[in-house]
Formats: sequence, C-alpha cells, structure tokens
Amino acid sequence: QVRLVESGGGSVQTGGSLRLSCVVSGRTFSTLAMGWFRQVPGKDRDFVAAISWTGSREYYADSVKGRFTISRDNAKNTVDLQMNNLKSDDTALYYCAGRPPALTPDYLRQSREYDYWGQGTQVTVSS
Repeated sequence: QVRLVESGGGSVQTGGSLRLSCVVSGRTFSTLAMGWFRQVPGKDRDFVAAISWTGSREYYADSVKGRFTISRDNAKNTVDLQMNNLKSDDTALYYCAGRPPALTPDYLRQSREYDYWGQGTQVTVSS
C-alpha cells in the first residue's frame, strides 16, 4: 500500500515562508511523478506544482510561479514545496499526490490523474 504523509504546514504572516514535505512509502518513489495541490472549503482541489519522476521537469500554477519551488530527493523518498512570499490567497489545505509518469505535462495538472494522495497539511497566511 502506497502511503504519502505531508508535514510542514502552519500559520505564517503575509510575506513569510514555509516548506512543506511529503514522505512516500510502499512503492518505488523514483517511478512516481509527484504533485502538490491545495483546496479551500467549498472549492475544487487546485493544482499548485508538479515534478517529473526524474526531477528534470517542474510545472507550476501561474498563481505561484516565481514564489514556490518544488523539489524531490529520490534517495529519501521525499518531495518538498518551498513557499516564499506567501499571500493570504495561499491559505488552504495542501495535498501531496503521486502517479506513474505522465504521457504529457497536462496530466500532471489534473487532480483526477493522480492515484495516490496524502491526508493534507494546513497552511494559513494572515496579514
């Protein structure tokens, strides 16, 4: 059974930084493309960032481009999301997700294309 466990969420003021981490077990991590999504109550789960299984390609939502950085360490089975210059609109429950390598980058932006999910970690940004 594949298990994803997120950590690193918390409360921060506008302009601050947080680093989320996701540890994957139960499957060879290096064979998975990984993504981060976020969700606020009453809304759909939105794409934030994704990284290819090799780590050579990164993809970002326009709203976080230039502020967030996704990275992976295949030796540690982890995928991180460094979030800088946080805004109140970044407040959400953040989920880590994994799937087999995608045929096209578009697949990595769609939550329905992911097979494995963590339980989420809350990020709250206040002014």
